Amino acid sequence: MESAVKSGALLSLEDLHPSSPFFADGLQEYSSETALAIIVDGSAKLKVNTNHLRDLSFRAGSIYQFIGELHIHQPENEAILQARVGRNVDGIDLNLYHQSLQLVRQFQAERTGNRMAQ
Repeated sequence: MESAVKSGALLSLEDLHPSSPFFADGLQEYSSETALAIIVDGSAKLKVNTNHLRDLSFRAGSIYQFIGELHIHQPENEAILQARVGRNVDGIDLNLYHQSLQLVRQFQAERTGNRMAQ
């Protein structure tokens, strides 16, 4: 019997660091031979396996958004996102996007806190 896929969480690359609970369990480089992309946001980097994506062309310097499962490979503690969905989001206001992530998290924390208080 297959296990159900857990719901996702909105993350920025800066959220993915070894002390992050998400780590525990703009495109810089792309190889069409391996279908691996390396995306960068500030000082944070992440490898993205894009072998399931179709009809998405990659350009260095462009901004992309992905949805998928994060896999941590041991013993090097390397994170690779297995992308299921990806899109080019060139033109997005990244500062506004990061602010919206903070607001969503704040709202979710308040909702979770309200449920626990009931």
